[in-house]
Amino acid sequence: MTQATQQAAAGIAEREREQKQHRIAFVLMAAFFAFGPALIYPVFLMKVMCFALFACAFNLLLGFVGLLSFGHAMFLGMGGYVAAHTAKVWGLTPELAILCGAAVSGVLGLVSGLIAIRRQGIYFAMITLALAQMVYFFCVQAPFTGGEDGIQAVPRGKLFGLIDLSNQLAMYVMVAVIFFSGFLLIYRIIHSPFGQVLKAIRENETRAISLGYDINRYKLLAYVISATLSGVAGATNALVFQLAALNSVHWTMSGEVVLMTLLGGLGTVFGPVVGALVLLAMENYLAQLGAWVTIAQGVIFVICVLTFRRGIVGELMAFFKHWSR
Repeated sequence: MTQATQQAAAGIAEREREQKQHRIAFVLMAAFFAFGPALIYPVFLMKVMCFALFACAFNLLLGFVGLLSFGHAMFLGMGGYVAAHTAKVWGLTPELAILCGAAVSGVLGLVSGLIAIRRQGIYFAMITLALAQMVYFFCVQAPFTGGEDGIQAVPRGKLFGLIDLSNQLAMYVMVAVIFFSGFLLIYRIIHSPFGQVLKAIRENETRAISLGYDINRYKLLAYVISATLSGVAGATNALVFQLAALNSVHWTMSGEVVLMTLLGGLGTVFGPVVGALVLLAMENYLAQLGAWVTIAQGVIFVICVLTFRRGIVGELMAFFKHWSR
């Protein structure tokens, strides 16, 4: 057997092992969210699913394209504001309100992407942060957002005009369907030819250009997809809590999604989900510490970074890979 054949066989075995790990992880994740409401407050789990989708969308951009955005909160926040406004003022059904929020976030992603995508590294990050701050001040001043009060008492309405989402179980099922649909879409994108080009751009942008790929077009498309899915997460979150507020579009929210991604495992499929769960659990169960909660989070984050350099999921995958060998 030639060396090339051996390498090909090893690559196939590695992909099969990775696919098996992903199937097991997906079953565990599905079981957790399916049986979780029996042990954990359902509204907390709905929040976890919304922010897990947000973190997965952000990870598509940072983990698989290598673009660090410090302004992703603008997509989450605008999606929430548009969905809340259309549901409360226009009287749209929940699915249409979410679609409107996603569409506005997608258009915002297209406009901001055309401005920022031609820059790299810290320049790209600073441009996205500046654009996000512009959106934040727009939300403070715009009449339809309610300013510092936000949009309150947003009706959940009836899904397709039939299913009353004031029922907690019905709302939970809808959020779960949206989360798993978004997660599977991202998984499919990552493992498609398009996703392989994104990884090539992340690894060696110059070589991707030499192979004939229009990298700016691929980056822009990934950016718009990430923005749209972030808008879906924000719109769904606004309906869950019946509120759209400024904290969802503030720059600190952009920092939180970076933290979720790094904590769970940058460039992994399930890392952002774990990172969102861990970070939101800390915020929820350490809330009694008051102002000290941010210090506690910082200490825990530093410990995790020093202990799990590849993130929680990244380290687990490395352990199982080493163990299987």
